[in-house]
Amino acid sequence: MNEEMKDSEVVVKKKRGRKAKGEKVLYELNKDQSKFFVDLGKEKEELEKIQELLIESNNKNHGREVLFKDIALYAIGKLSKKDIEKIQENSLTEMEKVERSLEEYNIKNGTKLNLGEYLLKKLNLN
Repeated sequence: MNEEMKDSEVVVKKKRGRKAKGEKVLYELNKDQSKFFVDLGKEKEELEKIQELLIESNNKNHGREVLFKDIALYAIGKLSKKDIEKIQENSLTEMEKVERSLEEYNIKNGTKLNLGEYLLKKLNLN
């Protein structure tokens, strides 16, 4: 495994290829990244909203053109902890929500139920 020292923290380079089933992937931030691209090809409503905001923002007599970057930077400054929590919640798949519920149930009740046992109990199928 290759390791690099960077700002007194250890950065581990990951192996390429498919991840093993059930393996959790830890997010690793690339602080050298300076360009971000947003693909809205499949999000038609969001794309229309952004276009409307750009038209409205540029409906003026003076000043330079307002870009998407300007709107994004302004909006990012307005994000609160609650907004971040909502974004995190929206990033979960249905199965991850079930697994989280199972973990919370096991901690609360001091049990070690597996997913099948938990679902039987929750759905009252005993």
